[in-house]
Amino acid sequence: MATPYVTDETGKYIASTQRPDGTWRKQRRVKEGYVPQEEVPVYENKYVKFFKSKPELPPGLSLEAAAPPGKQPGKAEGGETGLSKAAKRNLKRKEKRKQQQEKGERETDELIQSLEKVSLGGDARAAAPQPACGAQGPADGEAAASEKAKKIKNLRKKLRQVEELQQRLDSGEIKQLTKEQLEKLGRRKALEEELQDLELDL
Repeated sequence: MATPYVTDETGKYIASTQRPDGTWRKQRRVKEGYVPQEEVPVYENKYVKFFKSKPELPPGLSLEAAAPPGKQPGKAEGGETGLSKAAKRNLKRKEKRKQQQEKGERETDELIQSLEKVSLGGDARAAAPQPACGAQGPADGEAAASEKAKKIKNLRKKLRQVEELQQRLDSGEIKQLTKEQLEKLGRRKALEEELQDLELDL
């Protein structure tokens, strides 16, 4: 809204205006060439002016030629053509993951079925269709042995910690045990039994 001016022989004035509450502002005398703040144009640097003056379409492209591609996004919303590169990549990853998951589920189902056949049949004929399992036998045995060795090592470590804790308690270094320390001491017998069982299996 333009500022209302009043001019007379004494000079130029901004006319008195009414405030929202109903009271009136006094008229103000201003110098010649004064521009009120709300009418001062916003400063725009050369880059802003350049981008504002730039046409929306590339040079040589008419509005008619640009119209058909503009209609396509509606059709492509359901498909992949309207998606960005990143979105397409994400879609491919999702599909790949889904396929791998399905493949893994199928393999586990087959493995379960073959195990059921072997355990239910219990004869050589049921085990015969799986020569691959026979080839993997020694490797599986080695893996199981290394797993047991790891478990034994872990159990010995835990028992050593329990013994150290017991010594510290006996020497009076620890006055009061925490809940975790009590649980550790309580598990001693179970750990020893488990270690004995594993050592007998070896």
